Amino acid sequence: MDHKEKGQSQSVIAIVGLVLAIIALLVSFVPIVNNGAFVLGLVGAVFAIVGIVQTGKGKRRGRGTAVAGLIVAILSLVIVLVTQSMYSAAIDSVTNGAQPTDASSSLAAPAASTDAASSSASSADYSNMAPGQSVDLDNGLSVSVDKVEAGLSNYDGSKVTQVTVTYKNNGSSNASFNAFDWKASDANGAQRDETYYASQENALNSGTLSAGGTVTGTIAFEGDITKVYYYSSIVQSDSNIAWAVS
Repeated sequence: MDHKEKGQSQSVIAIVGLVLAIIALLVSFVPIVNNGAFVLGLVGAVFAIVGIVQTGKGKRRGRGTAVAGLIVAILSLVIVLVTQSMYSAAIDSVTNGAQPTDASSSLAAPAASTDAASSSASSADYSNMAPGQSVDLDNGLSVSVDKVEAGLSNYDGSKVTQVTVTYKNNGSSNASFNAFDWKASDANGAQRDETYYASQENALNSGTLSAGGTVTGTIAFEGDITKVYYYSSIVQSDSNIAWAVS
């Protein structure tokens, strides 16, 4: 029997399957590239299965190699699926931005029971809040538009509206703040970023807010505005957190 195995050649298909599976495993953690890793893992698994069949019939040596290739290929496929799910969730989180939580007590009307209060908070409309109302977000921040000063004149005579906003970090880790987190829209729905205002005081800059910290600052917008929007990410496409200021 030993003489017969020594006379058999090694299964090239099994070796190829193992090599492809190892390559797939090495790149299975890399975003975007792991799309190719999935294909390599599938091909490697097919080669490994053929190798198992081939060596099982006694035509070639290398059954252990083929089995190892199949195991590594399956492992690479699982890792690709798990990591892509994680990356997709992370991208969705960044794109959609932070969302209000049921803890946004400033919007929850008094109720006779806990269930009623929870229902009220869940159905609250965060897109038409009044100045002075704050909203708690699932990233630990609480944000609010505190004050609106309309009809101000800039150095060139143009009209400016200045708003005062506040961040409070209720989370356990640092959180960022930035004037570009905010936009304002006019009566026609055109949204604008902040503008330069010569007489602006306590302008909100950018920075990091430690856990438990609070920062308040002003942001100026060109012309008359009807709404102020909060964006928790620069890549966020839309915001459902807004204050009606007209």
